[in-house]
Amino acid sequence: MVGAARGMVGDGCEFAGVGQVIGVPMGKGVPAPGHGSHPTGSNSSSGSSGSSGSSGSSSCNTCSSSYYLPKFLPDGPMAAGYPWGGITANNTNPFGGGQAPDTGVTRSFNWTIKRAVGAPDGVQKPMILVNDQFPGPSIEANWGDNIQVTVTNEITGPDEGTQIHWHGFLMHDSVADDGVPGVQQCPIAPGQTYTFNFKAELYGTSWWHAHYSAQYGSGAFGPMIVYGPSNVDYDIDIGAVLLSDNYHRGYFDVVEQVMGVVPIVGGVPNIPAIIPVSDSNLINGKNSFDCSQITDGTPCTPNAPLAEFQFTRGKTHRIRITNAGSDGVQKFSIDNHELLVIANDFTPIIPYTTKIVTLAVGQRADVIVQGLANGTGSYWMRANLSACAPSANPLAKAIIHYDYSTSLPTSSPWPDTSTDPCATDDLAGIQPWFPISPTKEPDTTVTIDISGTINATGHFVWTMNGSSFRANYNHPTLLLANAGNTSYPFDPQWNVYNFGSNKTVRFIFNNKSPAAHPMHLHGHNFFVLNAGLGTWDGTIINPENPQRRDTQEVLIGGFLVVQIDMDNPGVWPFHCHIAWHISGGLYVNVMERPDDIQKIEIDDDVIQVCKDWASFTNTELPDEIDSGV
Repeated sequence: MVGAARGMVGDGCEFAGVGQVIGVPMGKGVPAPGHGSHPTGSNSSSGSSGSSGSSGSSSCNTCSSSYYLPKFLPDGPMAAGYPWGGITANNTNPFGGGQAPDTGVTRSFNWTIKRAVGAPDGVQKPMILVNDQFPGPSIEANWGDNIQVTVTNEITGPDEGTQIHWHGFLMHDSVADDGVPGVQQCPIAPGQTYTFNFKAELYGTSWWHAHYSAQYGSGAFGPMIVYGPSNVDYDIDIGAVLLSDNYHRGYFDVVEQVMGVVPIVGGVPNIPAIIPVSDSNLINGKNSFDCSQITDGTPCTPNAPLAEFQFTRGKTHRIRITNAGSDGVQKFSIDNHELLVIANDFTPIIPYTTKIVTLAVGQRADVIVQGLANGTGSYWMRANLSACAPSANPLAKAIIHYDYSTSLPTSSPWPDTSTDPCATDDLAGIQPWFPISPTKEPDTTVTIDISGTINATGHFVWTMNGSSFRANYNHPTLLLANAGNTSYPFDPQWNVYNFGSNKTVRFIFNNKSPAAHPMHLHGHNFFVLNAGLGTWDGTIINPENPQRRDTQEVLIGGFLVVQIDMDNPGVWPFHCHIAWHISGGLYVNVMERPDDIQKIEIDDDVIQVCKDWASFTNTELPDEIDSGV
């Protein structure tokens, strides 16, 4: 339930972008993100998100007020007028361990994940949803709050395990709750419950998603917003805008295609036959599909509603954009409005203006949009899947309204002058707001070649330095390392890179595969030293203050060079965030400070998850046809 929100501002109208969900409770009207379930209370707050909103469009004539996101949640300590006290974007390195505030507030949420039938663009499809919502419930917290999420797995028919990952969160002292099955924990077995606990160490915009196989591709994802100091002031926070490519099949059917035997045609492997094509694109879980394209009898409701938002003339609007898709690169724009980019992933940056923001899967951008001084009527918001990944209908639209207009827009898009459909925004023009200089000579450097191959059984798998990853759900690597077992000669498919006591590590990725890959590292924000085509020549872009983020694209025939400070003991996934590529094994594990991993106190609840999973797998065999994560 995303798109408008709480913290009443101005006199606009509430709009949200919740897609149709069939066979689950439906409210009348569309609530704001977390509205009615927003965590409240000062020291221990509780929020249990309810059912999703109506599938119909809101009518501005019925709106008496507008709900937007607040500047912060006001129910905790308020030193110097803010929950984070006198800390600002100018005087604090949020990535330095221990520099985040500690509010003493816990934001609690209760979730149930299960199967459903939905129609985000009007076409009925099988889904996996949290609390019967799509997109899933929003988590909102202040910087320095603790977040507690209790997840009950009710996925049946067939039974499946699950795990939830909190994208971009550092998880200091909470590595077991990072949410990757077979790596930090076992899966949560059907019928079982687990409570995640972690701190909001960074502030800004992110998202959560299932990390069991490609489960999130069926709808198990939602926004996360951590309020903190702003590097640029604004009037109105519109809230989260999630962009996601949409498949009219369940995720497992797509994985079966991706992991199927490659057909041989005329003696040549037909690789395109295993590449999935998205059926449409969504903004906040909505779009309207042309039902005349449906020829197999699948139910399709014409003129499905679009997401809608209210702008105020002359006011500045913050929009929190996330590419929460499975495959495609998203190009976001608003007709006739320029975008002032103020943050990438969890990193505030020196603002720059653009007409189109390009995001690979997993990336986020916070933008400020100036309301037109003479704005009237309506304008199109657009998310266009680039040609980097195939899509039958790549364009999604939403509506920006002025003055409670109910008219459809007639505006035209900005021209797209980019030449590489897989390239994201230029590194040279992006610098973090708070400058940090990386170590010029890292302790160690590792080069990883990304490629793909058809294995002995005829399946295409992705490889990193010649090895394709596969998880063992019953033996999480973190738990083995915690017990002192840090070498796995009989399990090379776990792709573990043990960096010992090294304090800084530089990764050089060379992409020798036929696809681009958004590389995401858990537990860290990395310095992006360089990225481009060909081979790295040793040049570092903005060496005194390079871009920092947790996800960065490596282009076809290109390279990516990133560097991290090893300040977070644990086992951290480093993988392509395209769901179908990680299914195919494009993944490595970064083992960080193994001696300190052995000092981590693993909660009994984590061990119980593995006991429950072992009991489940004693009677049912999970259908792990891919990497498992």
